[in-house]
Order: sequence, then C-alpha cells, then structure tokens
Amino acid sequence: MKYWWFAILSLLIAMPASATTVDPEKRMFNIAQELRCLVCQNESIAASRAELAVDLRQQIRELIQAGQTDDEIRTYMVERYGDFVLYRPPMNATTVLLWFGPMLLFFLGLTILIRALRRRKARLVNTPLSAEDRKRARALLAQSADTEKS
Repeated sequence: MKYWWFAILSLLIAMPASATTVDPEKRMFNIAQELRCLVCQNESIAASRAELAVDLRQQIRELIQAGQTDDEIRTYMVERYGDFVLYRPPMNATTVLLWFGPMLLFFLGLTILIRALRRRKARLVNTPLSAEDRKRARALLAQSADTEKS
C-alpha cells in the first residue's frame, strides 16, 4: 500500500512539470514566426526557404538548447540584426515614422483632396457664363425640348 501512495504522489508531482514542457521545435517555430527574413523581407524566418533563414532557425534551436528564454533569443536577434528583424518593432525614435507614417500620409492626402475640391467648387461657382456659353446652353435646351415633343 505504501508503494501505491508513493507512485501516486510521484505522478502528481511529475504532471505539472510535463504539462509545462514545450516542444523545442514548436518553441523555435513560434519565435521564428515573429522574426522577419532578412533576405525575403516579406516572409517570416519560419516560412522562408532562404539559406539565411535556415541558418537563423538553426541558431534559434541552438539558443533554445542552451537554455535561453524566448525574450533573450529575440533580444539577441535584435542586437545582431536591428529592429528590422522584428515584425512588430518597438516604438522608439528610429521607428516612429514606421508607426505613424501611414496615418500621416492618409491625413496629408485627405487635406490635399479637400483643398483641391474646395478650389474647384469656388472656381465653378464664381465663374460667370459668357454670352457665347449662354447662347449654346439655350440652343441645347431648345433642342432637347424639340426632341421631347416628337
């Protein structure tokens, strides 16, 4: 009976440890998903087939085997390759344009469009018709009235 209690206690102690253990390959894939391939630039290291991406995946595996955490591995990659390697770079002085550039361009374009439309409207409203334009408009109205009667 003593042995059964000892076996159950051992299993209970071992369960949480085995539940928290993450497969190193899955961990490598999760980290590689967040890092940009420096050759392809529009693919993650996990999806890229470039030689550099293969080497970086191997390097991530080695760092995982060395016992480094995910944050330590990301920090190592950023120190080596810069913020460009991250798909979600941190907000700092060098990346502020990256974060706010699209909004800035949108509002700049919207401002230019609104100003152009207002100028166009002002030009159309304030421009009087010449005598020739009035004559031509009356001719067109008369012609359309004749076509409706027929």
